[in-house]
Amino acid sequence: MDKINKSKWQVRAAAMLIFLLGFAGGALAFNAYRGWSRNHTQSSRQGDFEQMLDRLQLTNDQKTQVHQILSETRDQLQALRKESEPRVNEVRQRTGERLQKVLTPEQWQQFQKQRDEMRSRYRGRENNR
Repeated sequence: MDKINKSKWQVRAAAMLIFLLGFAGGALAFNAYRGWSRNHTQSSRQGDFEQMLDRLQLTNDQKTQVHQILSETRDQLQALRKESEPRVNEVRQRTGERLQKVLTPEQWQQFQKQRDEMRSRYRGRENNR
């Protein structure tokens, strides 16, 4: 009887190990695909932008100036986002506190879940642009 129980536990442990390895492999493959698609989309956007500049038939001097202007703009926007982020988070936190006072605990949990799902879908669309 001990031999049968030991054998059952070994089978269960092997099945669990296979499941965990499959899960880990799937997660790694998914993350690798997301990284590839993000890089592919970004390089595609960069290529589209360069094609647009080519269609404008800019001189080399104009191309240099346009790239410089857009680079400075990108830096300014990133700085602005970093600067405003604490204030945005503060407003979000106050909003959450106010909503919690109005909603039941179950409604609040459901609200948070749905909000998080919407945010993840939005981020997914942003990453695919």
